[in-house]
Amino acid sequence: MPQSSRYSDEQVEQLLSELATVLEKHRAPTDLSLMVLGNMVTNLINTSVAPAQRKVLGRSFADALQASIREDKAH
Repeated sequence: MPQSSRYSDEQVEQLLSELATVLEKHRAPTDLSLMVLGNMVTNLINTSVAPAQRKVLGRSFADALQASIREDKAH
């Protein structure tokens, strides 16, 4: 999701690396990993965002996710 951020690339990469390490440690398959990460996103939105803004943020997040998915044939 490329855009300007108040967070450094290093901060983002560190968290991403740690989250990936946890999923790998548990040998979580792709579907379980996506379920857990989706539940985490839902929980963050429901507990950290004002109720009036949740749907808007959810849609924005979903749109950014969709835009970042590659359409190449690599698997």
